[in-house]
Amino acid sequence: MSDVFDTQFEGNVELEDNRVNLGEDINVSEKDPALKKILIGAGWDLNAFNADAVDLDLSLFLLDKDMQTRKDSDFVFYNQGENLENGVRHHGDNRTGAGDGDDENISLDLTAVSFEVMHIALVISIYKGFEKEQNLDMVRNGYVRLVNADNDVELLRFELDQHFKDKNDIGVITGILNREGPKWHYKADLDFAPRGLSEIAQRYGIIIGQE
Repeated sequence: MSDVFDTQFEGNVELEDNRVNLGEDINVSEKDPALKKILIGAGWDLNAFNADAVDLDLSLFLLDKDMQTRKDSDFVFYNQGENLENGVRHHGDNRTGAGDGDDENISLDLTAVSFEVMHIALVISIYKGFEKEQNLDMVRNGYVRLVNADNDVELLRFELDQHFKDKNDIGVITGILNREGPKWHYKADLDFAPRGLSEIAQRYGIIIGQE
């Protein structure tokens, strides 16, 4: 299973119809029947009017049929970067959003995910947002995307810029991967969390410190 963690994600090819809108449900297994390994990417830039860097973090929650984590390792984030049992790896923390392309990535091997995992929540949150008095309105060009990790083809991209405007929240669930038998669907939805990652984690059965 280690090969999914060694894949290099460069030179991605975008499909012409890969943009998704809020509320859309995309059958990613049907879109790419050969899909086995996914790269989840997130990117953002600092709003030019803000002097301090905004440290956005990409996280995943592996959830059962009741939308709850089964154990602490079902929460994969910058400080707990691997769930080897379920083929998940976080590729590192970008604290500034500087540069082009993805700022943070998580690898997901769909063939290794336990059958007890029925949903996977994709989360973006601001590290220490309360302490720094920062919110999602302070970033621009935000997006999440799914890529076939074996051939670098971008399957879908959910652009978040318009949805973050005037938002004072510190975290947001940016969509859910739902299992339907052998197939996976991505539902492009937004569920904002004023208190950020700690609030979202608590919803899913995990208690962490305030972020």
